[in-house]
Amino acid sequence: MSVALKQAMRTVTVELGDRSYEIVIGPGVIDEAGPRISRLRPGAAAVIVTDENVGKLHADRLEKSLGSADIRSSRTTIPAGESSKSYPMIERVVDSILAAKIERGDLVIALGGGVVGDLAGFAAAIARRGMDLVQVPTSLLAQVDSSVGGKTGINSPHGKNLVGAFHQPLLVLADTSLLDTLPERQFRAGYAEVAKYGLINDAAFFNWLEKNWGDVFKGGDARIEAIAKSCQAKAAIVGRDERESGERALLNLGHTFGHALEAATGFSDRLLHGEGVALGMVLAFQLSARLGICPKADAERVEAHLAAVGLPIKLSQIPGALPDASGLLELMGQDKKVRRGVLVFILARGIGKAFVEPKVEPEIVRQLLADALNSA
Repeated sequence: MSVALKQAMRTVTVELGDRSYEIVIGPGVIDEAGPRISRLRPGAAAVIVTDENVGKLHADRLEKSLGSADIRSSRTTIPAGESSKSYPMIERVVDSILAAKIERGDLVIALGGGVVGDLAGFAAAIARRGMDLVQVPTSLLAQVDSSVGGKTGINSPHGKNLVGAFHQPLLVLADTSLLDTLPERQFRAGYAEVAKYGLINDAAFFNWLEKNWGDVFKGGDARIEAIAKSCQAKAAIVGRDERESGERALLNLGHTFGHALEAATGFSDRLLHGEGVALGMVLAFQLSARLGICPKADAERVEAHLAAVGLPIKLSQIPGALPDASGLLELMGQDKKVRRGVLVFILARGIGKAFVEPKVEPEIVRQLLADALNSA
């Protein structure tokens, strides 16, 4: 490993006892995949799961690193996009793992964004009753959120991520240089998840992002710092509440609204996941202000920052028609955060002061959505 790589690299540990693992963050860490995996699982073979876009850019480089450590590997490639998180595709990926004569002691490597990570992670959880998983996230959203914490799964016609399993990775390699090939819209969408960590419980981090988001987009030290800070925040929460029985629900800030909007747009490119989260966080702060528990100025500050970054803050920015308020509320009722028929919201008393609220009158939410739909 070069001196420059060592100096740029950051390591965050997810503390889960004997299942603890490292998130290695920095430019060029994909080239360390083979040696790092070999040290953790000597003699193991691997199946790389990637998509058509990422595979063309980065799979050869990953395979070269694996080969340098004498790790036998094969590759399975899926179509890019949210539609791949489906029943037919999980069957295809699991069958490809079995066809590669991969044993239970071998590895599945997810090389891609959140879709690939969720799908490959679920395949690793169920193939041969559970195989080791290594995440190599290639999008900002995946590096700061979906690759960490062990949530894996696919979508159902009934809603997003309703079929899946908790399956923690063995290792996460977040190569920040891979983000240079990411389309700007995808990078912006991932940034919504970065901002989320400041809004949940770290007002100082949100303040820092307001001043430095331009440098995060440009790359370099600010980008590494933002990713590391986000991973530290998620790792701390996951370490305390792995199965989302309490505090981990805070990580869903913006997701109850966002997932409903994704479902309403058919999980398509009309609305990327991070864009849905951005809109969801705006709505969550608006709801909090409407309920009188959050200063209106804080809600406006959230909107101003996300708008400055280029993320959508109004439902009218979503291309095409949307269901009415009652239709959106019905889609929200399919969310995983429903408890005994009652929809649970993540609200905020201010920036950095999110909390779980299980008692919000549906009519208040419906009226908020109606107003949002009518806002130009």
